[in-house]
Amino acid sequence: MKKVWVPVGLTLVVLLLLAQLGMLQKFGINKASIKTEEAQTTKSSAHGDDAGMSYATAGAISYRFKTEGDYFYVYEGDKWKQIFIKGVNIGSGKPGLFPGELNISYEDYYRWFEMISAMHANSIRVYTAMMPDFYQALYDFNTSGTDNPLYIFHGVWLNEDDIATLNDVYAENSKILNQFKQDAEDMVDIIHGHATLAAKNGYASGAYTADVHTWLAGWILGMEFDPNFIKNVNLLHPSQDKYDGKYIYSQGATPFEAFLTEIGDAVAVRESTQYKWQAPIAFSNWVTTDPLTHPEEPYIDEDSVTLNTEAIKSRTNFLPNMFASYHVYPYYPDSMNLQKDYVAYIDDEGKKNPYEAYLKDLKMAHTMPILIAEFGVSTARAMAHEGLMNYNQGKMEETDAGNAVVDMFRSIYKAKCAGGIVFAWQDEWFKRTWNNELFNDHERRPYWSDVQTCEQMFGLLCFDPGAEHVGAVINGAPDEWKDSDVVVTNDAGTLSMKYDEAYVYFMVKPAEGFDFEKDTILIPLDTIANQGNTFYQGTDVKFTEAADFLISINGMENSRIMCDAYYDVFYFLYGYQYKMVPNVDAYKTKNSGIFNHMNMCIGYDMVVPSTKQEIPFASYETGKLAYGISDPESEEFYSLADFYQKDGVIEIRIPWELLNFMDPSNSRIMNDFYTEQSITKTVFSQFRVGLGIQGKTGNEISMDSTFSYTPWGTKPTSHERLKKSYYILQDALPEIG
Repeated sequence: MKKVWVPVGLTLVVLLLLAQLGMLQKFGINKASIKTEEAQTTKSSAHGDDAGMSYATAGAISYRFKTEGDYFYVYEGDKWKQIFIKGVNIGSGKPGLFPGELNISYEDYYRWFEMISAMHANSIRVYTAMMPDFYQALYDFNTSGTDNPLYIFHGVWLNEDDIATLNDVYAENSKILNQFKQDAEDMVDIIHGHATLAAKNGYASGAYTADVHTWLAGWILGMEFDPNFIKNVNLLHPSQDKYDGKYIYSQGATPFEAFLTEIGDAVAVRESTQYKWQAPIAFSNWVTTDPLTHPEEPYIDEDSVTLNTEAIKSRTNFLPNMFASYHVYPYYPDSMNLQKDYVAYIDDEGKKNPYEAYLKDLKMAHTMPILIAEFGVSTARAMAHEGLMNYNQGKMEETDAGNAVVDMFRSIYKAKCAGGIVFAWQDEWFKRTWNNELFNDHERRPYWSDVQTCEQMFGLLCFDPGAEHVGAVINGAPDEWKDSDVVVTNDAGTLSMKYDEAYVYFMVKPAEGFDFEKDTILIPLDTIANQGNTFYQGTDVKFTEAADFLISINGMENSRIMCDAYYDVFYFLYGYQYKMVPNVDAYKTKNSGIFNHMNMCIGYDMVVPSTKQEIPFASYETGKLAYGISDPESEEFYSLADFYQKDGVIEIRIPWELLNFMDPSNSRIMNDFYTEQSITKTVFSQFRVGLGIQGKTGNEISMDSTFSYTPWGTKPTSHERLKKSYYILQDALPEIG
């Protein structure tokens, strides 16, 4: 493990001894910032507020939460109780809603709080101001007599459009700074139930009367700051590297750290002056801008600047102290799985655990408690990053995801961090992911469930499509297809189709004599005019219409959906445009007969700086179909299941994105790439579909059958379901901390 400039592992006793010896200055520690337990408790007494809470008072200031040593403490009865934070992040999105629409109901929030409490979590976190119903629901839940009320960590966001446009907190008369400060002060008023915010598009508004301050465990101010934003502020304002606030001040800070200090002090001033109350304060941070060095990090921006909150300190009149807040995922940035000391680290269970190694490294860089305010894995069908521990960004089955989160929770505890807040409580359909964000219409993402977009599916609570049930449960049972029209009937058997907001479903009843392990079912699909293949290269199979996609079912291990090479968006983007994969001229030719395996990028080529090791462009076959049962009520439930067969019935579900839909809610698919020289959308009309059994039903597959669907516009249907990961955490959390 690396050592950094801050005094590492020093206890409060050692600090006090150093103070007596006059040696604090040598270690860069301000004597005024040290607060002893004696100074607090001798001035503390218990009081009760209107919510029945007890809290500590020192002079005119009261507080209920504080940080000390490694952990948080809550004042209960007449003493401080150490707590390990076990929480979840709550977003502001639901199916059909962008986050700025802020239209989640009181009833939803109250029900969610019940579920979160029942999971044995003790905390929630939100990033920015929510609508009044959120705070009212939290107040009502916490005062309902529950045995497990929820603490809250609250954030204050910055305007991302201003950051992108100005890239400087002091530009345009300090527009970003002033707005950030105003939003922070407004947030203090909201927490204390004394605010009225005027209506503003994309922002919370209304009358805030629910006072939830007695459950405020801490402020987490800011966001995952882009390193180039930090560098630009530091470069443009080298002399503005100090802020001497009433409660929070900087020491040895950069200009950006001084800017954050001003915001932290504004929160402390507002809360102390207006409400005679204080709560612990932190600033949002992540691995990219941590105070450590990562010699194996391939991308310079991921280790180019430091945001060291150790340079932001509190005075003795700020009673609850500060803490550090970090977002730490097991697969990002790449140094997490390349750094030699992390990769070599073996945990007490005998397994390689770079995640725990990083946490211990980070712990040595701080004198204040560390809260891991975001961590988790995605249960999306697709993947965007692969972790060394198989804790990936996506392609995590729900049970595996739950076990991974529990394992990370245990690492957080073993590293003596103050706790962890899982990302996230609910799935969010509006999210985008770097490796497929060009494949969908960003203005309509909330209106359909793109299971290929990893960022949409970090939740413990998912929104399955359909008002009450999904279009079809993949389990080989034909009962739910009774009212569905048969699309194809021929010598190969029958084919029926369905759809919902996430998938297109197929049910095949093969003709008598079909052998699932030996025979191959072919389902050609024509989705776009004037392109596609009329034959399948390498076989004697032909189609009566030009097929853009070909579903091949050939046993449990060798089934997939393939794409006409000309309509292969992966090759167009990474081969033709970016030139990251080899050029193949035949792919740019219509009716080549080539059906490509459908791949997804999970990493660009890179070079490890310390070793000069070259790591090539990485991708995997996302079109390969996984065998299993998708019924959550089944003991054999496999959340990543794509197809299943039973008693002569085969059910298949194909994500809309794997059929090149950019927006199924509005019937939009990808246009001709090479004509447009870009990924653009066009109107989808209907599927032309066929069914054949290779080598058994003749060489030519008829595609004279059609299937149409009705787009649902901006009104998607969905229903809530707690993932298997929720129940795994529910069992494990009581034993952690």
